[in-house]
Amino acid sequence: MQTYIALLRGINVSGQKMMKMPELLALFQSLNLKNVKTYVQSGNVVFQTEKQGATNLEEQIARAITEKFQFSVPVLVKDQTEWERVLQNNPFIINQDEDTSKLHVTLLASEPTPDRVAKINPALYLPDEFRIVKNTIYLSCPNGYGRTKLHNNFFESKLKVNATTRNWKTMQALMNLVESINS
Repeated sequence: MQTYIALLRGINVSGQKMMKMPELLALFQSLNLKNVKTYVQSGNVVFQTEKQGATNLEEQIARAITEKFQFSVPVLVKDQTEWERVLQNNPFIINQDEDTSKLHVTLLASEPTPDRVAKINPALYLPDEFRIVKNTIYLSCPNGYGRTKLHNNFFESKLKVNATTRNWKTMQALMNLVESINS
């Protein structure tokens, strides 16, 4: 069995696209996904299934959500190996004393083209900083994510790729869920 993390974008925000976690959990179970666990109300789901492609899972989950809830949401699925890579490669974590409360990760549906990346001038967004590594954007927002211009819509508009962002605490909590399922 392979362990995956599904991230749903834009649910339970400002009363829009409401989903109760027990209903979402039941939906995942109805797709024959095993050991399903949700984390907070923002659409984070850890599960296991026989190895299959993340894209296939994304489509299957998105279709089931549309049928059950009568609205569509972008779904991004990462396998455990990729999740571990994302956590290990954060360039903003230099030492164990780092203030991780200002760190976020934007996960992209695919790797952006180099020409689109080159059009974003990092100096225009200081003190906020970002690093794009393949299909992951690492963010450091000293004044908080709520004040940055480097949000999902910004990166989707500039890079022409679907995105969803999680804070560093959520990224680590999801890895802890993965580990609890695997043990």
